[in-house]
Amino acid sequence: MLTVPEASARILEHIAPLEVERVALLDSLGRVLAEPVRAPTTLPAWDNSAMDGYAVRGTDVDAATRDAPVQLRVLETVAAGQFATRPVGAGEAIRIMTGAPIPDGADTVIRVEDTDGGTETVSVRDARDARRNIRPRGEDFNEGDSLLEPGVPIGAAQIGILASAGRAAIDVFRRPRVAILGSGDELVDVDRFHEVLAGRKIVSSNGYTLHALVRGAGGEPINLGLAADTPASLRDHLRRSAGCDLVLTSAGVSVGEFDYTRDVVQALGAEMKFWRVRMRPGAPLGFGLLGAMPWIGLPGNPVSTMVTFELFVRPVIRRMLGHTRLFRRPVPVVVEDRVTIGARLTHFLRAIVTTGDDGRVSARLTGPQGSGILTSMSRANALLVVPEDRPVVEAGETLFALPLGDDAGLTTRFALQ
Repeated sequence: MLTVPEASARILEHIAPLEVERVALLDSLGRVLAEPVRAPTTLPAWDNSAMDGYAVRGTDVDAATRDAPVQLRVLETVAAGQFATRPVGAGEAIRIMTGAPIPDGADTVIRVEDTDGGTETVSVRDARDARRNIRPRGEDFNEGDSLLEPGVPIGAAQIGILASAGRAAIDVFRRPRVAILGSGDELVDVDRFHEVLAGRKIVSSNGYTLHALVRGAGGEPINLGLAADTPASLRDHLRRSAGCDLVLTSAGVSVGEFDYTRDVVQALGAEMKFWRVRMRPGAPLGFGLLGAMPWIGLPGNPVSTMVTFELFVRPVIRRMLGHTRLFRRPVPVVVEDRVTIGARLTHFLRAIVTTGDDGRVSARLTGPQGSGILTSMSRANALLVVPEDRPVVEAGETLFALPLGDDAGLTTRFALQ
């Protein structure tokens, strides 16, 4: 069996970013830029005021104090989006708002708080702003500057930059179409829940979970439905994945009598790369290529499905999206309770990671770790990684945990350190 890092590397060596498509600017959030962006103009296009106040000459206010204020004549008021109609001369001021262009002759903006707020004349009571509070032309960028490079994930700030550069549409890497196939005669969708209540079937939670996981990772989920426990049904459903970029199956990759998925995938011409990994939960994991389309066979137990998706599928989707940073960063945590593992496999245990008010990061298990206990996964915000060479970890020892989102780093109070 491959180790977890070996299996991940084996999969990712067959994955590349998808082709490029053009999307509207507001639809690009969360996507990855596929083109360089250069500044078509200079921003700001003119020196402008950094605050509401009065544009003056610094030499006129250098001596201003509260006890000996300087009196200046106010020429006019200039709002953002307007330009002054005359320059500022000696003993003069122009009332100005944040963002408005600096009038000729002025080199200072006195904040309104240091004045009496006059509209005909103004009394300046403090010289602390002399030759300050002016944002220079090109402070953000100049025409021809490199603003963004290919491979940059597009967030709110990037969308603001693209808008400032006049880009109503942008080239990004296409979202992968991810086919999802469940199998099992005992499984039904939620619209047949009456059969569950009658004790005859169970809901295919994996299908719904994988749909959410694919969407959360940035992919486009394509539901292939539920196949029966027969090779023919599996084969027919898998053929529906034509045109997709990745196909995920859940269940059928172990060694049970009705575990046909691996055989069917191979019969369809798949080049099998591996099908076992040294981990728990999730050891029966398959990977192969159906032509150019990767296939990842996930285990059937709900927790195993989620853990293997996190470790192996999420990085695949991110690479297809054009990301270069594919993995979550492990964080060191202090284990609150004694942890024991039975098999010499790398274990990924459901855990709740918390950050104390003192900054100490600790982890405790969500409870029983059976791979069918989906409720324990719903309580977890991280996977506690127990190496195979540490069968016993005492309370107070340190391990690493893989956060499953932002929750593990959140605290109940506002803190800046």
